[in-house]
Amino acid sequence: QVQFVESGGGLVQPGGSLRLSCAASGSMFDFSTMGWYRQTPGNNRELVAGHGTDGTTNYAAHAKGRFTISRDGAENKVNMQMNDLNPADTGVYYCYGMHYPTMKTYWGQGTQVTVSS
Repeated sequence: QVQFVESGGGLVQPGGSLRLSCAASGSMFDFSTMGWYRQTPGNNRELVAGHGTDGTTNYAAHAKGRFTISRDGAENKVNMQMNDLNPADTGVYYCYGMHYPTMKTYWGQGTQVTVSS
C-alpha cells in the first residue's frame, strides 16, 4: 500500500515563500514521475510541476520562474520551492506519483496553501 506524506503548507503573505515536501512510504514502488497538482477555489485540479526519473521537469505556465521542483528518486521524495506567492496560488496542493510500469497514479491527501495579507 502506497502512502504519500505531505508537509509544508500553511499561511503566507503575498510575495512570500513556502516549501512543500512529499515522501512515499509503505512501498518499494518505482515512480516514473512525481510532482504536484493543485486545486484552487472554484477550479478543477491542475498540474503545477512534475519531475521524471530522468531528471526532466515540466511546469505549468503559472509556476514557471517562481516554483522549483526537486526530487530524490532513491527515496521517492519530491519537494517544491514556491517563491513570490500571490493570492491566486491559494488552494490545496496534492503530491502525486505515477507508478512504473503500470502508469497508475497515486495521490497524497493534500496540503492547504493560503496566500493572504
